[in-house]
Amino acid sequence: MAHYSGGCHCGGIAYEVDGDIDQVLDCNCSLCAKRGGLLWFVPRTAFELKTPESNYRTYTFNTHKLQHHFCPECGISPFTEGQMPDGTPMVAINARCLEGVDPASLKVVHFDGRSR
Repeated sequence: MAHYSGGCHCGGIAYEVDGDIDQVLDCNCSLCAKRGGLLWFVPRTAFELKTPESNYRTYTFNTHKLQHHFCPECGISPFTEGQMPDGTPMVAINARCLEGVDPASLKVVHFDGRSR
């Protein structure tokens, strides 16, 4: 299992996550289409926030089931929190915010979030 460090551009948000990136999701919903993130879903237990929660702000929309976190200083959105369909807490990591990960090397699955 791989270990990754990630966060926002200015360092105000930092985290570590364990797991193997088998694929990332490129969603076309109204938020993701503008944000441009590539999402890697992991169980919440695989994620460790290294900076205080007070360092980020949260945005929700539509069903308000996902908490999209972003840095108020640099504007980057490095992760989102929510639940898997079975209720398990999960984190959607923006793979573009992981150190040492080349987004061009990842298997990208397109998801039609716009129609949901």
